[in-house]
Amino acid sequence: MSRIQLALRVPDLDASVAFYTKLFGTEPAKLRDGYANFAIAEPPLKLVLIEGTTGEDTRMDHLGVEVESTEAVHAATTRLSDAGLATAEENDTSCCYALQDKVWVHGPGQEPWEVYVVKTDADNLTKQQGSTCCSSPATADTGALEPVTAGGCC
Repeated sequence: MSRIQLALRVPDLDASVAFYTKLFGTEPAKLRDGYANFAIAEPPLKLVLIEGTTGEDTRMDHLGVEVESTEAVHAATTRLSDAGLATAEENDTSCCYALQDKVWVHGPGQEPWEVYVVKTDADNLTKQQGSTCCSSPATADTGALEPVTAGGCC
């Protein structure tokens, strides 16, 4: 089963977790420093909350489609490329307290979309340099792992 992902950058993570727990009637599936996600069954939604800057309004960080396998990510990559969309693949990338395979595309308003699979859970918020996770592709570097502060990763 695939589900849509909505990642929001929120100014008060604790208040947002409390609100979305009440709204969807479920506790977070993952709660870490500066990060929470909800795996909501109905409607099928992966809601990601990323701690932003105090005092700023909540804003959309990125959108996604969570799929069940690396093969599904590869199939999406082929389908999107064949449809004429520019894609950026990331395999075995660390992001969102998880090891993931993903492909990124951007909508006409430059809204970032990812199709991704979570391969395994991770205990820290370290992201792989060169990953477009939590940064624009223009600012992404290549190389080793870099620590990410709260509000700096999805």
